[in-house]
Amino acid sequence: MLKIEEIHELIKRIDESSIDELTFETNETKLSLKKHKGEVVTSHAVPTQVTAPAPATAVVDQSNQTSSGEQAGTEQPTVANYDHEIVSPMVGTFYSSPSPDKDPFVQSGDKVKADTVVCIVEAMKLFNEIEAEVNGEIVEILVENGELVEYGQPLFRVKNV
Repeated sequence: MLKIEEIHELIKRIDESSIDELTFETNETKLSLKKHKGEVVTSHAVPTQVTAPAPATAVVDQSNQTSSGEQAGTEQPTVANYDHEIVSPMVGTFYSSPSPDKDPFVQSGDKVKADTVVCIVEAMKLFNEIEAEVNGEIVEILVENGELVEYGQPLFRVKNV
């Protein structure tokens, strides 16, 4: 039987991922988690419903920041060669291709659409496909295949085209 803390952890992981649905079944328990309009709805063998808030969208702040001792406005702002960063929605292992013998999902210079799968992040034996979420061109890949990534860690930089 799953403990309530384990169910809460699963809800949190699903909320932070691009997974829309998860079903877990054992001899005594069946757990089904589905995202509906930004919420995670849980059904359990015992009638229970738990909802979590809609996942937050990562926003990259590219404002001019100054280090201590510098006056604001005295330094020329640097122009980034990207418009958006694709960040990891969870802690896990980054995979650039669907399997070791396949080509990477994307490479620098590739054009992507919002629904283009750019990588996989594995967390708790679940392989989560990460989509670009924007239209543009991959200008930089920030992590290596097989590298552990953190929640919110930038994975790719994309320039709008």
